[in-house]
Amino acid sequence: MPHSARAFWLRSPNHGEIRDVSLPNPGEGDVVVRTLWSGVSRGTETLVFRGQVPRSQWDVMRAPFQDGEFPGPVKYGYLNVGVVEAGPARLTGRTVFCLYPHQTRYVVPASAVTPLPDGVPAERAVLAGTVETAVNALWDAAPLIGDRIAVVGGGMVGCSVAALLARFPGVRVQLVDADPARSAVAAALGAEFAAPEEAREECDLVVHASATEQGLARSLELVRTEGTVIDLSWYGDRRVALPLGEGFHSRRLTIRSSQVGTVSPARGHRGYADRLALALELLADPALDVLITGESRFEELPAVLPDLASGAVPALCHRVRYED
Repeated sequence: MPHSARAFWLRSPNHGEIRDVSLPNPGEGDVVVRTLWSGVSRGTETLVFRGQVPRSQWDVMRAPFQDGEFPGPVKYGYLNVGVVEAGPARLTGRTVFCLYPHQTRYVVPASAVTPLPDGVPAERAVLAGTVETAVNALWDAAPLIGDRIAVVGGGMVGCSVAALLARFPGVRVQLVDADPARSAVAAALGAEFAAPEEAREECDLVVHASATEQGLARSLELVRTEGTVIDLSWYGDRRVALPLGEGFHSRRLTIRSSQVGTVSPARGHRGYADRLALALELLADPALDVLITGESRFEELPAVLPDLASGAVPALCHRVRYED
């Protein structure tokens, strides 16, 4: 077994590099995984890249296999798909998903990997962590048959939520985003699309995922009296101002946060493994391929991530290839 690998590290905010790293000797019950693909989201990971994790959240926002500390040097990431080269017989040779950073090979406990179901290609499985976030959000939101729902923010998380909601019987789901190019994504996922100023109001539920105060304010306008806005956005170290002096109190509105770090209390009897396994099953739908909007080689990450973080390269999920 190789005793070294290569990993992407954030040296300091906005500066990444590829480093050689040593692999530990696998113990009993460990697996050695050779990475095939990893994914970069324009959300949390680019905030980390820009050094915008608040000091108060350094412990909370640690990735499961993070090395180093915020704001850097740090090895961060959580969308990794690879093949098990060594480990228990039931896993050896299987393609698996793991919440591991961008690295060519790694050693983790066998319990940290989840085999891909039949019918889910490795290339699509990099979306598992984001679809898992969407599953948790819908457990929190508890949509009902026939609901009128808006998803504000057509990023990777918002689109994943819209994709799952489009499967609910009788639900009318509208993806709301300022970028008209998101209309094609919405159509592929089975959802309606609207610009913010044209979105339908009187929604039974609004899921906010734009990570902007304008998006959250518009979400409050779209929800019906006594309705709920589920806020999936993470704002990093930015402060958000809201018009709470307008109809917020008189209309008895609710803003509720949802965060994937904890399994929704509505499904407290389920564990993290159950939630991830469900997300992987849902990825059997080829319509979700529309969420992967770019691809580059692992060696290109130091040059690609600054463009993803700045928005110079528009993306939902950017996929990283480890083998030519």
